[in-house]
Amino acid sequence: MTVRAALFDVDGTLTDTNALHVTCWWEAFRQAGHRIPTHAVHQALGLPGPDLLTHLLGPGHDREQGERISTAHDVLYATYFDRLGPLPGAPDLLRTLAADGWRVVLVTSASGAELEALRRAIDADDAVHATTSADDVDRGKPHPEPVHQALELAGASADRAVFIGDSVWDMKAAGRAGVRSAALLCGGIARAELEAAGAGEVHQDPADLLRTLPSGPFSLIAADGDA
Repeated sequence: MTVRAALFDVDGTLTDTNALHVTCWWEAFRQAGHRIPTHAVHQALGLPGPDLLTHLLGPGHDREQGERISTAHDVLYATYFDRLGPLPGAPDLLRTLAADGWRVVLVTSASGAELEALRRAIDADDAVHATTSADDVDRGKPHPEPVHQALELAGASADRAVFIGDSVWDMKAAGRAGVRSAALLCGGIARAELEAAGAGEVHQDPADLLRTLPSGPFSLIAADGDA
């Protein structure tokens, strides 16, 4: 049997959390004496924490201060854990794919209590085959390692998988792993930027992707036994 894998980023793709991350990172930078524009923070979302800091502060930034900024972000963001919620259609999309035989794998840089809070927000653990987090890889997106790890967990080949994300880093990681990708606009990144990063298709949100399943990116990979 040939496995089909549906790989999903989480923040901004399945959960309505990007604006919260921007606010928390902005405040953490401000507390450390850095005035980083919110639009710059937004563009960096999707990178692992250390890479986000380097992207915004430069390669020569104070590493100890960077760790304090990251901790401040985590503390601020944790205050929202019990209020996080899914984006429209996210739980139904995952359950529909799982019921159709897809192995759903979450691909996120979150870990620990944050990852648990995100899974509670999605409220579709019954549809999730596996999760790869920051604890499982050495390099985060846009490096392809998280996507390769997700494929291994699903037991699927790259040509039998679809990766859904909301950032340019997601699209680049999928492309470097040789996986078909589609992007969602609900994370706040412009269509043109997502397409330039390699998105094969662009949809509004999980609900829109669910409505277009018969003709969207998942329809391009046939189930075993289909013509």
